[in-house]
Amino acid sequence: MTVASPVSRPRSKSLQEASLLEAPQLLLRKVRGLSSGRSLTWLACVPLALFGLGVFNLSARAAELPELNAAFLANNMWLLVATILVIFMNAGFAMVEAGMCRQKNAVNILAKNLFVFALAVTAYWFIGYSLMYGGSLVDGWLYFNGLFFDPTVTAEMVTEGALVPTVDFLFQAAFAGTAATIVSGLVAERVKFGEFVIFALVLTAVIYPVSGSWQWNGGWLSELGFIDFAGSSIVHSVGAWAGLVGAMLLGPRIGKFVGGKPQAIPGHNMSIATLGALILWIGWYGFNPGSELAMDQYVPYVAVTTTLAAAGGAIAATIVSTLTSGKPDLTMIINGILAGLVSITAGCGNMTLVGSWVAGAVGGIIVVFAVSALDASGIDDPVGAFSVHGVCGVWGTLVIGLWGVDGMDVGSAGLGLFNGGGFSQLGIQALGCAAYAIWTLVTCWIAWSVIGGLFGGIRVTEEEEIEGLDIGEHGMEAYPDFASAK
Repeated sequence: MTVASPVSRPRSKSLQEASLLEAPQLLLRKVRGLSSGRSLTWLACVPLALFGLGVFNLSARAAELPELNAAFLANNMWLLVATILVIFMNAGFAMVEAGMCRQKNAVNILAKNLFVFALAVTAYWFIGYSLMYGGSLVDGWLYFNGLFFDPTVTAEMVTEGALVPTVDFLFQAAFAGTAATIVSGLVAERVKFGEFVIFALVLTAVIYPVSGSWQWNGGWLSELGFIDFAGSSIVHSVGAWAGLVGAMLLGPRIGKFVGGKPQAIPGHNMSIATLGALILWIGWYGFNPGSELAMDQYVPYVAVTTTLAAAGGAIAATIVSTLTSGKPDLTMIINGILAGLVSITAGCGNMTLVGSWVAGAVGGIIVVFAVSALDASGIDDPVGAFSVHGVCGVWGTLVIGLWGVDGMDVGSAGLGLFNGGGFSQLGIQALGCAAYAIWTLVTCWIAWSVIGGLFGGIRVTEEEEIEGLDIGEHGMEAYPDFASAK
């Protein structure tokens, strides 16, 4: 009698021997209760069930909302486009600043401008948006609504053609990023990267949102009748005052003042500086017309006032710089355009077309003399950021009290001193300018001082500054294949 030998079963593979496709199944079979095919089949249904539940929830949510109407879609789509334009302004700021500064610091400047927007969005999402547009804690002065924000879309938003919370947040976050980017130009070529990053977080998380709420969340300035349509004071002057404090604490760059006299330190690439100015001009069509916060008949009007002011600023700055220096200065043409744009940002919805061009032209004249005045005071502003955003930010706010009008319709009543409005609006505008200056100077002085005290100062070493921040702060060069012109 022959005894049959047992049938040898093939040895199952170990997890280490399994292929990428076989490994998940082998791992599941190791788990108690999942060795049968039926168990695995039921397990495979879990993702499908979760997906179905998600679709059901979305469908149920959609069923709660009325049919999306044209106004709702147009308003939200327009603000999303405007937001993208404002975000793209970061490229313009980076190119203007990098081009007007020296080659050895180009990487540092580009890194600051690129990274600061990521910081601004994060800080503003975490707490800044809530501080700026939350519920009242101290009526008119301080607002808060918890961390982060509620993205829920309600039926009322659709019916009324209102903005959804997410697109409103994106637009406002882009403005916060702009304020922080302005600081970069004032402290360029000598500030530590890490310390600048920390300051940008404080500015966009607390300092800028609190001051913005005074006007754009129905705060005390809004109650007084202060007008700042898109942020000449709220965004531009706040960023400029913040940067001015940093520039004063840092001191001038090595070689900027010799024997007490300012020395020119030419930028290394005027081509990208010019391109940056054009990018900013285009981006401003998101900044100003987007601040209408709806796609209506007034958006094109705001776009025209913005354009005319930029043109007036460019022309006036070119003429004045030619008269004062003997030849047209490209840097002044660039700053004249930006000065005109800042000069109309507060009043782009409260100026006639003629008044807009004149406001921009005066801004272009102001910026030429402001650059010289800042040099004479011993403050080093490498790209003229304070002259453009600070001085012209104040001018753009005050001009509403000189010849502003009450709206964008033809025949709107005059608000200003020169067109029948008296001194009232001018006084309110001046008060707003002073409030933003005092708040920003005090809070930013504290912030810069604390950061410097904690981290051993905010300025790089003399050796780093001479060698260039690209090597000292980042270990790389912007143009490694070309000879460096220090």
